[in-house]
Amino acid sequence: MTDQSLPADRHSGSDLQTTRERFWQVLAAIPPGRVTSYGRLARLAGMGRGARLAGRWLGQLPADTRLPWHRVLNSQGQLALPDGHPAAEEQYQRLVAEGIIVTNRRVDMKRYGWPD
Repeated sequence: MTDQSLPADRHSGSDLQTTRERFWQVLAAIPPGRVTSYGRLARLAGMGRGARLAGRWLGQLPADTRLPWHRVLNSQGQLALPDGHPAAEEQYQRLVAEGIIVTNRRVDMKRYGWPD
């Protein structure tokens, strides 16, 4: 894989499907009470610097997904969804329900970051 995000036009369909499957597996592995960043999630899934693509894929999840999308934050530990957006409120509520302290829309990545 390259060290760039994986636009569909630059990789075969099977490569992209394999990468997506790895991405979903890593996302599913984030334990309750822990968070990671888009970039870290992408790197763990073998996507190199694919943070934007990770964000796009998370945004395409169905509303009823059981995957822990809410545990993914920006690199500064901030909730990336705009304040007032329904999904931003849902993300906040889910994180708090898992015991994660969110202050000013930010999570302490040193304390709650995954993996260690």
